[in-house]
Amino acid sequence: MAIFGSLSTVRAQAAAHPGLRTALDYVEQLLRLDSPERARLAKLAPGQSHREDLGGGLEANDAAYVTKARPDCFFESHRRFIDVQAVIEGAEIMEAADTSRLTVTEPYSAERDLIKYADTSDASALRMCAGLVAVFFPADGHLPCLQAGSPALVRKTVVKVPVG
Repeated sequence: MAIFGSLSTVRAQAAAHPGLRTALDYVEQLLRLDSPERARLAKLAPGQSHREDLGGGLEANDAAYVTKARPDCFFESHRRFIDVQAVIEGAEIMEAADTSRLTVTEPYSAERDLIKYADTSDASALRMCAGLVAVFFPADGHLPCLQAGSPALVRKTVVKVPVG
């Protein structure tokens, strides 16, 4: 089941998982205005991304992008990794639905650790703004990057945490 909320709320719910603790520590650094991680993220132009090895099989994918219209987004899930998605600047809508309620459009790609699903109206919407974190487990289909009204610049990180 996905976890959503402020950094402190998510940290309290995920405290027992060492990989999630590491991921949330990284998010905390990105949220600090004076951190080198935040400065690096701020320098990314729209469409650019940066991968950061956090050790222990964890990898952060920091990105700057303009949110998209629904037809340009898709539901996805992963088998090997938990997604810790944190918006650092801007706002977007994310949607979540149990994968058992979704229809696969592209089967699992082990190389990309990705399954794609058809759009659905049977999902829960999350309004993600700066400082909010969503944790998506393998059973959580999720649709990120959706514009909250009109297209807007978002800076965020997605930390990939190994499942096992």
